[in-house]
Formats: sequence, structure tokens, C-alpha cells
Amino acid sequence: MTKILFFDVETTGLDSKIHGMHQLSGILEIDGEPVKTFDFKINPAPHLQIDQEALKISGKTIDEIRAYPSEAEVYRRFIAMLLNYIDKFNKLDKAFLAGWNNAAFDNGFLRAFFERNGDKYFGSWFWSNPLDVMVLATEYLLNERSTMLNFKLMTVAAFLLGGIDESKLHDATYDIELTRNIYQIVKS
Repeated sequence: MTKILFFDVETTGLDSKIHGMHQLSGILEIDGEPVKTFDFKINPAPHLQIDQEALKISGKTIDEIRAYPSEAEVYRRFIAMLLNYIDKFNKLDKAFLAGWNNAAFDNGFLRAFFERNGDKYFGSWFWSNPLDVMVLATEYLLNERSTMLNFKLMTVAAFLLGGIDESKLHDATYDIELTRNIYQIVKS
């Protein structure tokens, strides 16, 4: 049984050691079929830094994210969800983490989220080798890349999927839907 957790995060900055997530969204897929979608809004732990530029990108304010459920509460809800689909005590039952540039960015924020909540068993839930859809799309678009202005999610999504709603970009739910749709095209 192949399990893929497509996920995206919106953060309060670029460094997972000093910044946190304010949104964690995703789609859990088992054997190619989506079985669960989620969209957690998160009030980052109080000691984490919040950069105004990061909030500006996602269109949020400090007051908005401070009104979200605590990081600890969201962690409990996220784990409760995972328990319905993954047996963390079975070394052969894990999910692949998949996202856009997730190997370099999102995975670090998710792992730090686990660590701040006292969970040292990140590897009990997820395989160590992620699926980075940006990397897969790179190979798929080798011949077209020189015609593309950049390789951001919105550029690749527009190229492969057609019209996108730019006003929805940097909402983790929309971004992960785009990422999963790109994956469906480039995975073969």
C-alpha cells in the first residue's frame, strides 16, 4: 500500500529553527486515491519569530494568526488524523512526504513542529526519502525550461495546468492542490 502525504506550509519566516508554521494543509493519498484532506491554521509557539514580510506574502496579520489554535493543539489533531491511516509502530507502514520544493523547505518546518511538541519519532510516520514535485517537474520539463521565466509553483502550474487563480497562491490548501495536480502529470 503506497501512502503519499501531499502537504504545504505557510510560515512566519524562512528558518525552521526560529520561525513556525501558521498553516499546514494537505491531501493524504493511498494507492493513488485521496482519503483525507486537511487545513490546519496554527498560532505558532510564542517564542518563534514572526517576520512581517512572510505574513505579507500569505496575506495574514499577526492578530489573525494569534487567533488560530495553538501549535500544541494542532499537533494533537494532526497526530490523531495520522493515526487513522498510519501504524507508527509498523516499520513498513509510512507515508512519503510530497510537496513543491518540500525537501529543501517544508519538511524542515514539519520536523521542527514535531520536535517542539516533544515528538522524536518523525521517522515513525514518514519515509526519509521525500517526493519533491519540483524536482520531478524539472526532469519532465527539461526541454521547455529555457522558455520559462522561473520555476516557481505558479509558473509551472500555469504552464502545465493552464489557468490558475493567482489570488489564491500562498494559501497552503490551493498550493498543495496545484502541486498534486502537477505530480499527476509528471510522475510517469
